[in-house]
Amino acid sequence: MRIAAIYDIHGNLPALDATLRAIEQESPDLIVVGGDVAAGPLPRPTIERLMALGPRPHFVRGNADRELVAAFDGQPLDPTLPPVARDQIAWSAGQIDRAHRDFLAGFTAPAVYAVDGLGDAVFCHGSPRDEDEVITALTSDERLAAILVAATQPLVVCGHTHMQFDRRSGNTRVVNAGSVGMPYGKSGAYWALLGPTVSLRRERYDLDAAAAGIRAGGFPWADDFTEHNLRHPPAAAEVAAIFERLAAERARHASGP
Repeated sequence: MRIAAIYDIHGNLPALDATLRAIEQESPDLIVVGGDVAAGPLPRPTIERLMALGPRPHFVRGNADRELVAAFDGQPLDPTLPPVARDQIAWSAGQIDRAHRDFLAGFTAPAVYAVDGLGDAVFCHGSPRDEDEVITALTSDERLAAILVAATQPLVVCGHTHMQFDRRSGNTRVVNAGSVGMPYGKSGAYWALLGPTVSLRRERYDLDAAAAGIRAGGFPWADDFTEHNLRHPPAAAEVAAIFERLAAERARHASGP
């Protein structure tokens, strides 16, 4: 089976459309959407675009999908989220209706599929054990080995940190498909084609047209989003270093004094 993996769309419909056009050219057997699809500037049309794909994709739950459902349901959000992230999720929840909410609520835990030439692969959002867990290209071998201790598949496909990489931990290959809608590094829409090799892809799309569409959608943070997520995303190495520092702090707090 050949699989297209798309992650972290974050309501960027123009980037999703560019990615889906590229995927159609490859005709994979399956599309795995690895979470965080709608929290962002165009949540409603992004969800509707994905719903229109019918039974072809498999949807794996991400942390932002979980929080968006919670916000729609009037439940408290993760208190560790930055205030602006909570505000954006609350705004996104206000743009969707019950059918969209139920679609997001149907996303699954990590899923396993056999990939041509690569063997069984587990598709997860953060890590196989935790959709909030951070893995980057800078994650230490020791921490990565601990994250993957219970993973039995030879390939782990993840997202969450919005940066593509392809690395190994012992006998396990870990691939981050990158972010369709909110990448770090060069601008573009990132995804991965799996089988019989790992092919990391980046699609260019019309950023001016995308910015105009996002502004027209009424997203209160449209200018910031188009500047820092479309036109000039943060450098991947800098963001990875920040994520690793945050992961180390969380680990210290979890272990207690």
